[in-house]
Amino acid sequence: VVGFAVLLLLQLSHAEVCPPSCRCQSLGEAKGLHIDCSSRQLREVPALPLHTRRLYLHNNSLSWVPPGALDGLRGLEEVRMSDNPWNCDCHILYLKLWLEDISAASLANVRCASPAPLRMKPLRQLTGNELGICKRFLPIKCLDFFWRDLILIAGVIITLILVAWALKFSKKLVCQINLRQYDSRR
Repeated sequence: VVGFAVLLLLQLSHAEVCPPSCRCQSLGEAKGLHIDCSSRQLREVPALPLHTRRLYLHNNSLSWVPPGALDGLRGLEEVRMSDNPWNCDCHILYLKLWLEDISAASLANVRCASPAPLRMKPLRQLTGNELGICKRFLPIKCLDFFWRDLILIAGVIITLILVAWALKFSKKLVCQINLRQYDSRR
């Protein structure tokens, strides 16, 4: 009876964390959850329990995944994300890199739906050169870092010059005081 009550409690706790648009199934006490969100016309990835082991998001309307949205799912054993209209612009980089780390098999089945030149291209074959818009972002960010660093370097140089001038001035002052004291003793 106690074992049944614990099992029922585990099922209820898993049901509470299951995304409302998905079906969840326990894989055993310590094995985690099987989350099936396939064929639900999802436009965004729902909040997922950290103990997800199998995640099915195929055949939806997903076009991108926000950076960091899947980072907490460290124990995943299986992921399916194919048959979604993935928009392969700069925003797809997070998903590509995440799938490279988590599931190369799933990455092989994910294909771009847009933009037109990349239509039906496997995500794993996507290169940085094909993400033309991303190239425009880099110089701006690099330029911001350049100006910030330039201002910091200028501030350090000005501070060093002021410290050197103060030291030189203080030495002259000390020398003048010593000379006056020497002259007054004569």
